[in-house]
Formats: sequence, structure tokens, C-alpha cells
Amino acid sequence: MRMKVETDSILVPLSLFIAVGYHIFLWNTFKHNPSRTSLGIDSSKRKSWFRDIKEGDDKTGMLAVQSLRNKKMVTILTATISILTFLSLAAVTNNAFKARNLFTTANNIVSGSQNPTIFVLKYATASLLLAISFFFSSVAVSYLMDANFLINAIAKKHEGDCGCGYELTGTQSFREYTRLVLERGAFMAMVGNRVMCVSVPLLLWMFGPLPVFASSLGLVWVLYQFDFPSVAKISVCK
Repeated sequence: MRMKVETDSILVPLSLFIAVGYHIFLWNTFKHNPSRTSLGIDSSKRKSWFRDIKEGDDKTGMLAVQSLRNKKMVTILTATISILTFLSLAAVTNNAFKARNLFTTANNIVSGSQNPTIFVLKYATASLLLAISFFFSSVAVSYLMDANFLINAIAKKHEGDCGCGYELTGTQSFREYTRLVLERGAFMAMVGNRVMCVSVPLLLWMFGPLPVFASSLGLVWVLYQFDFPSVAKISVCK
């Protein structure tokens, strides 16, 4: 029994430390040297694209809708996967104590502890991350929908006339608010997607702590390939 508890208490926290530590490193790099990361490159291109939107050009508004459509579809897909997996875990938890006997081994080194508290914790941690992912993805969809509307409104914007009943005076103020909504939507979508990715290793915890540790290493390796492109020499707009 001592070995079972040690396997879970060492490998699972270590796996979370690896995943969370990588994202702390990514965020620190993004803040201090954004041109090294794909997040910084995307943010730079997004700001450049937004600056090129011209007022009075209806084609620009239509292009903005088409450009943000794919982003919204990916975010909606992330939210859908998160909530469906969350509901599936809730259903599986009802039979968790019966199903746990399927994964037992002679010494439980591979499958980990089958203690009722640990077994429920396996589902609770994954469910919590999936719920957080669904929340951020849902908020991201709301921001991106508002960004679609506001970008189209820019094409019909007249100097000093917001036409919305709020104290947004001047074209630059209105454009800055629109850019802020767009950036918040992109950020929320990124957070929702990453939280769902981190929840994947925890979903494998039901098979034991070793799959959690192995999948965390694999996840970090795959994300590193996307987040740190080898030939990313591009000037980033502050």
C-alpha cells in the first residue's frame, strides 16, 4: 500500500509541475521576447491586420467576419469537447468504484492507488480543468462575436460619433476599444485551449500515474514545437 501511494503522490504532482512550469516559461518568454514565440508572432500579425482595416470600406468588414470565423469555430469546438467530456466524466463517476477493479495489478505500481479518495480525485481534477476550459472558451466566443460586430461598425464610423450611447469620443477611442475586445477574445480562446490540453494527461490518470507522466512529457514536447518556431525572425509590434 505504501508503494501505491508513493507512485501517485510523486508522478502526478511532477507531471502537473512540468505542464504548468512550461506555460510559465512560455508566458515569461512571450512578455520579454515575443518574437521567439508563435503567440507573439500571431499577436503582432493580428495588430498589423487590425491597423490595416480602413473606415468606410465594406469589403474590409466582410473580410474581418471571414477571418474571425475560423477562430470562433475552433473555440466553439474546444468548448464543446470540454463540456461533453465533463458530462461523460460525471456519468462515469457513478460507476467508478466498480470499474476501478478492472485496472488493478499485483502491486499497483503501474495503475497507482485504488484508494477511494484518490480514485475520486482522479475524476475531480480532470473535471475541474475541463470546466475551466469550457468557461474560458465560452467567454472567448462572446468576445469574438462582439469583435465581429465592432470591426464592421468601424467601416461606418464617423469622427466623433460612436452612435452607441457611450462616452467613446473620436475614432481612435473606438478603434482602441475594438482592438481590446479582439485581443481579449484571442487570449481567452488560447487559455481555454491550453487548459483543455493540460487536462488530457489527467484524464489518463484513471489508467495510472505512469501514463500521466508520459503524456505530460509528450504534451510539453508537442506544444514546444508549436510555441517556439525555429525560424521566427520577425519584428513584433509593441
